[in-house]
Amino acid sequence: MRYALAPLREREFRLLFAGRLTSQAGSAIAPIALAFAVLDITGSATDLGLVIAAGFVPQILLFLFGGVVADRFPRHRVMVATDAIDGFVQLAAAALVLGGAAEIWHLAALNAVRGGATAFFFPAAQGLTPQTVPASQLQEANALLRLTHSGTNIVGTALGGLLVAAVGPGWALGWDAATYFAGAAVLSLMRARSSRPAAADTSVLAELRDGWIEFSSRTWLWTVVAAAAFGNMATSMGFVVLGPVVADRELGGAGPWGFILAAFSAGFVVGGVIALRIRPVHPLRAGQVALLVAPLTMVGLALDLPVWAIAAAALCAGIGLELFGVFWELSLQQHVPREKLSRVASYDALGSIVAMPVGQIAAGPLSDAIGVTNTLWVAVALFSVPTALCLLVPDVRNLRRLDLPGVPQSTAA
Repeated sequence: MRYALAPLREREFRLLFAGRLTSQAGSAIAPIALAFAVLDITGSATDLGLVIAAGFVPQILLFLFGGVVADRFPRHRVMVATDAIDGFVQLAAAALVLGGAAEIWHLAALNAVRGGATAFFFPAAQGLTPQTVPASQLQEANALLRLTHSGTNIVGTALGGLLVAAVGPGWALGWDAATYFAGAAVLSLMRARSSRPAAADTSVLAELRDGWIEFSSRTWLWTVVAAAAFGNMATSMGFVVLGPVVADRELGGAGPWGFILAAFSAGFVVGGVIALRIRPVHPLRAGQVALLVAPLTMVGLALDLPVWAIAAAALCAGIGLELFGVFWELSLQQHVPREKLSRVASYDALGSIVAMPVGQIAAGPLSDAIGVTNTLWVAVALFSVPTALCLLVPDVRNLRRLDLPGVPQSTAA
């Protein structure tokens, strides 16, 4: 465990860890608050899907430019700016909900601004971690950072469901705003420099083309991203949109759904602890195998299982997703040049989420046409089949980690 916590000895990593932990203390509550704020207004799964999708459309449009910005400028400053923007967005949403003036288009527009900020935050965060720790500690650093997310989600989702049920979603959104501002203040203390100052004659298009060459030249990379596009579309349809609908209609509302989400987050914590303990020779293969359990929550919803059984399925799903996430980030950071990492991460993020609005928007109409249960089974198939097919690709199965004994560290990115 001492080695697992070694990244915390580094000042820059400690600040990154503390900043992410602080901002995520409120973000765990926000999805529940937003979902039930929409359901309080109209009770429509279609409206909920539209509001959630509004947050992803700007990401699709801006992710690539976010990667260019994160490779050109100090990445922690990009994260500070986006945290501040998110704070103001959630503050406005809280005021509208608490004042009783919120309408669907208000929440959709604010979520769209938040999505645009995420398009710059994510590539910067992906690229910043290798600047804060030695190469040999990357897996542990990734696991610890992801534990900040999953750990806060355990408490946040459980309390979020109870808070929404007790006093409504407005106060939860206000708490999220406060934690974003606090996280920005912590990250502003970092001293990380830009990875590579842009040359005066380098255009944005040239930067994007350079990032695309790095992305498309790696079969393991674009194959997994293509499968993730289907997997994330399925999750958006069956878990993000239809999950709260099933909870509202059949499981008892926000409280039970918050309990299920807390179990899901607990799975991420367990997966993170496991990732601190094991170092597979082929991390991407291990991650894809672990990912096969991720649709279990949707299976539980489709089978109309009791809340405790769905929560157990969510726990297993969280473990699988977390193991995949740690090993995926490690593969990117070891095999992609550091000065191009944010741009490659932006192509990864774009490809992974491009179909998510399709799933979010289609969930309502499709469930009206064929029923909620059949739509959930469609989502399970859309996730499982592409994930399994990835394991047939040799580059995915055989990609090796570069921090093993006997592998020169100079070959690592």
